[in-house]
Amino acid sequence: MNYRMNVLLTLLIAMGITQGARAQESTAKDNQTQFDDLMYRQGSAYRTADGKPGPSYLQNKADYNIKADLNEETHTLTGKLTLTYTNNSPEALDFIWLYLEQNRFTEDSRGTLTTPVQGNRYNGDIDGGYTISNLKAKVGRNASSKHLINDTRMQVFFDEPLEADGDEAEITMDFEYKIPIEGMDRMGRLDVKDGTIYAMAQWYPRVAVFDDVVGWNTEPYLGAGEFYLEYGAFDYEITVPYDHIVVGSGVLENPRDVLTATQRERLAKAAKSDSTVMIIKADEVGKPESRPTSSGTLTWHFEMENTRDVAFATSKAFIWDAARMNLSSGKKGMAQSAYPKESAGDAAWSRSTEYTKAAIEFYSETYYPYPYANAVNVAANVGGMEYPGVSFCSWKSTGESLWGVTDHEFGHNWFPMIVGSNERRYPWMDEGFNTFINHYSTQAFNNGEFGSTLNETRRINSYLTNPEREGINTYPDVVNTRNLGYTAYYKPATGLIMLRDYILGPERFDNAFKSYIKTWAFKHPQPSDFFNHMENVAGENLSWFWKGWFYGNGNIDISVDDYRAVQGGYLITVSNKGDFPIPVKLQVTYTDESTEEVMLPVEIWERGDSWTHLLRTDKTVVKVEFDPKKQVTDVNSGNDVFPNSPY
Repeated sequence: MNYRMNVLLTLLIAMGITQGARAQESTAKDNQTQFDDLMYRQGSAYRTADGKPGPSYLQNKADYNIKADLNEETHTLTGKLTLTYTNNSPEALDFIWLYLEQNRFTEDSRGTLTTPVQGNRYNGDIDGGYTISNLKAKVGRNASSKHLINDTRMQVFFDEPLEADGDEAEITMDFEYKIPIEGMDRMGRLDVKDGTIYAMAQWYPRVAVFDDVVGWNTEPYLGAGEFYLEYGAFDYEITVPYDHIVVGSGVLENPRDVLTATQRERLAKAAKSDSTVMIIKADEVGKPESRPTSSGTLTWHFEMENTRDVAFATSKAFIWDAARMNLSSGKKGMAQSAYPKESAGDAAWSRSTEYTKAAIEFYSETYYPYPYANAVNVAANVGGMEYPGVSFCSWKSTGESLWGVTDHEFGHNWFPMIVGSNERRYPWMDEGFNTFINHYSTQAFNNGEFGSTLNETRRINSYLTNPEREGINTYPDVVNTRNLGYTAYYKPATGLIMLRDYILGPERFDNAFKSYIKTWAFKHPQPSDFFNHMENVAGENLSWFWKGWFYGNGNIDISVDDYRAVQGGYLITVSNKGDFPIPVKLQVTYTDESTEEVMLPVEIWERGDSWTHLLRTDKTVVKVEFDPKKQVTDVNSGNDVFPNSPY
């Protein structure tokens, strides 16, 4: 007994000496705060701690029936809307909120008044806005017409509460507005030689999301902030002049009423063809034989299930082509394009359907099955904007630019159309994630015809070192417009590249990322749900990374300070001169020109900003370099190598 105590005492003394020496070296700074949990991330009945919808997760449902008429002479849209709203929440609702985004296009709207005098991408007309009439909100047998409109939002009151756990309300109304020319680069109208192209989005009153986080999400529609919408079924009819072609979200239910026999035959051929098939050729545009009637109007009827929105485009100037999409699990779909003669050409929109098909097929196979029957690309006066199954892209885009915008906008069908995050607050959860997956689709397209450099992470260092940079977590309507491309797109996408290629490795990252998509498909995740889910599936506490990269504005700067020979190897000293920790990947080069990789875990920075590693080797070291593949956005490459030589 005494002998064992003596041995234990000797070991404790030795350990104390070692710990004391370490304490003198590394306890001057405690980095625990860098590793602490970011935000409140504990689980609840609504959202679990491992980043899944909880047993009491709530999500209401919005089903729409809409009939709308286009007046081409006055450029107005007149419609009748019936909204069936299902309250799946655990509380009764006295009212609901809807968005009236067309009210942005008035002289005194919040969006107009907060747009800089010199203008920006989100300019909009000021002679529009909704006229709402004949509104009724019915719960049970009681109907109310009481409503309140404030800027781009409308509050609709019930005579009696909409009860919890599945009660339904029916809201009906008529609406009318002038279609803007400039629609904040998201919709609008464009005059071309053969007619006007109407790109129609935010075209009907849309219900806001009621969730367990903030209740009603009612942020006004200003500019950069996009959308947060409920899922449901859509049945919509668009009545247009007889000589128009309408393409839209969902499935065209009445092709016999609006298409010629030749066009229906060509669509049937396209459904079996991997090559683009012309539905309306350039020399057929505007010809009487291209329409099933020669006067009056035609009503185009579309339906779409399990979607958060629908959009459409209509014009008599459209060339129209299509091809089959080969989706995952053996399913088929149809890629389509509609564009004017001015946009045609093998270096331009004549390849649009090829691009659309390739993008959808890649994402469907790689991440999550594409849920819709069609994917339609429309040439419009919109730089690039996404909707379920429909994209509006610039009619002037060509070549690599057209591939890039087409690929990006259709990638949005995964974020935020399938994974329904809140774009108005967290654009990085759709723009950033989408930019990330665009990298891989571009690499895959046509054997890398266009290529992507997103994995060359240090390309964004000029932004990361800009004193006027802003963080990813800055709301889109708050961030400087010049910075939005980085805060919403490139910085979050680059962060995911580093997380996949440098921190977790492709296998662990891909398992977690795909699981996140599957888990939150057609639901509403919050940032904490993404963080929790990635950590739990990958098996790694990543609070230091979320905090440093996504919710911080600091930088990475790892320095290789020294190496020196000792018995049995070398002591390599590195230091963290940046603002948050990162694992340290070193490449050691020997005199025989062989190399060895050393990966030091992020935990080396828990107790301080300097670390010495014992490299056991009988070779002679000539160089030690941090991140030789330049996978990390280290902002000071001058201290990445020791010894540091200008030659």
